[in-house]
Amino acid sequence: MLLQKIGFIGLGTVGRHMAANLAKGSYELTVYDTELAVVQELAASGAKAASSALEAAKGRDLVIAIVPEGDELGPLFFGDKGILAGIDSGTILADMGSHSLETTMKLSEECAKKNVQYLDAPVWGSKDHAVNGLMTIITSGDPALAGKCREPFSFFGLNTIHVGKIGDATKMKFIVNLVQAELVQVLAEGLVFGEKMGFNADKILEVLDTRGVASPLFHQKGRAMARGDFSRSLALKYVNDQLHMVMNAARLIGLTLPAAESASKVYQAGVDAGLGEEDFSAVIKVLRKK
Repeated sequence: MLLQKIGFIGLGTVGRHMAANLAKGSYELTVYDTELAVVQELAASGAKAASSALEAAKGRDLVIAIVPEGDELGPLFFGDKGILAGIDSGTILADMGSHSLETTMKLSEECAKKNVQYLDAPVWGSKDHAVNGLMTIITSGDPALAGKCREPFSFFGLNTIHVGKIGDATKMKFIVNLVQAELVQVLAEGLVFGEKMGFNADKILEVLDTRGVASPLFHQKGRAMARGDFSRSLALKYVNDQLHMVMNAARLIGLTLPAAESASKVYQAGVDAGLGEEDFSAVIKVLRKK
């Protein structure tokens, strides 16, 4: 089946750029978000603007949804004008949001009732990755279904990695979220510790960039911290929410994650301090205040 008609729901920090890249292909693309200005921006690039998630999903071959866990998820998926109210039997639903395992399995079950082909497909990457078409898509479910989606996914993703049955991609994203959040919090601690000992951030990063702990994440986020640039690439509030989901998943399998619990307290302090809408590298501001 040729996937020609595509609906895209969720035009947030990364979603809008993923959809913009998809609009460069020869697809009939329909987009929806609760932020109407973003919808109109995509419409100016050739996409069709929908007035609801239902409208964006109806009559499509593939529906891509990147909706975070939270208050918006219920209405956008399950509401009277939501995705499941409009999506047709046989359509592929690629769910690219970061969800709890419970949400993923519920969506899968509801799709099965409507004979909708559900693909568990959370994405990993920053705004810059989305702009440049370099996202990683982690998929699970029917591998043939993932194969059908490879061409449209290639417009915004560099890597598509299949990891197993439905739910396994959500679990793998927990690992990604855990490691990413802890690394940035550890880097922030190192910079604050070094600054208190009299070094400037650039000099600390010059040393860290040379050997064993060097990484693209450390380089990118470290330089942003040094500049005091906390413009949003991945919101601190979402990282905080993701850590809570990680720890809940760990509790369900009887595992304690001490570093995650410690990092979660720092990110929660950032949310409480009003830093939730800033990039998650703003976690350094919490540590500098202590």
